Amino acid sequence: MNLLVTGGCGFIGSNFVRQRLTEAGSPLGKLVNLDKLTYAGNPANLADLAGDPRYVFVHGDIGDSALVARLFADHAIDAIANFAAETHVDRSIDSPEPFIQTNVVGTLRLLNCARRHWSKLPEPRKSAFRFLHVSTDEVYGTLAPGEAPWHEDCPYEPNSPYAASKAASDHLVRAYHHTFGLPVLTTNCSNNYGPYLFPEKVIPLMILNALEGKPLPVYGDGQQIRDWLYVEDHTAAIWLVLQRGRPGETYNIGGLNERRNLDLVKTICALLDEKSPRADGRSYATLITFVQDRPGHDRRYAIDSSKIRRELGWAPRENFDTGIAKTVDWYLAHREWTADITARKYARERLGVAKS
Repeated sequence: MNLLVTGGCGFIGSNFVRQRLTEAGSPLGKLVNLDKLTYAGNPANLADLAGDPRYVFVHGDIGDSALVARLFADHAIDAIANFAAETHVDRSIDSPEPFIQTNVVGTLRLLNCARRHWSKLPEPRKSAFRFLHVSTDEVYGTLAPGEAPWHEDCPYEPNSPYAASKAASDHLVRAYHHTFGLPVLTTNCSNNYGPYLFPEKVIPLMILNALEGKPLPVYGDGQQIRDWLYVEDHTAAIWLVLQRGRPGETYNIGGLNERRNLDLVKTICALLDEKSPRADGRSYATLITFVQDRPGHDRRYAIDSSKIRRELGWAPRENFDTGIAKTVDWYLAHREWTADITARKYARERLGVAKS
């Protein structure tokens, strides 16, 4: 399989690329990673894999149809995993337009290129071709406490510009299957966490702020609930769907680990108290600070993963306790990576600015 991965230098994408290139027995010919390298795309995430002869990195935009068409042709692409997206809710509230441009227009152009490429393939390559679109549980809206988790047939009710842009892209993917026959697959996941998660996201933000003695900002009353999925479990599920999923189908992927935001932060504090205690002996939990809630903040997310379990035999390997401990350990061991990110060192280097 020659695989095109879009957004492969981001958090989930880079974990997927790493898993595919390092896992024994992966049926890969070539893996082409197309990434625009926005603020969340960091080539350092995959720097150690640059020498792998199967790996090709291309700096570019999924909205650049000429470039994407050339990649399909030059590398004889057999499948695409589309991770490329703007994903941060707070940023979408501040400025929705980049989310529409990347998540909607970019996905549309990617679909157009994939359709043209697929339509010209000879059999059996045409039948084997797949377009996998990675989406989010946020397209479903919000759940009340005690309400059943979302399954694949739940209606879409997005509540943020980010969620609305992903919902639109999901609908486009579905339409290209039903209208043109393009063999697509869609996955909707719960909140991911693990190595290489961008530092402005809640888990690394809390870890890094705590280590620096800064306040740990918790929105509102901290009672919002999220289902947490360890990123390597997610990427393994995506690979399984890409290989064995039924074209035209959607698969929900959840971690089965619902946690209140405040409890999540307290868990991180307890792990840091054990692994990297403060010099004054006080708990990191004393840094917790409640701040004004985010506009339109969804109260609860939860995913029903029974379909992917039933059809493809997938189940997460990590529970929340093991996954969050691994995540804290990773950030403690990779302080230079996080320092580079927070200082935007890699961005300055891409622009040719001298290192500070």
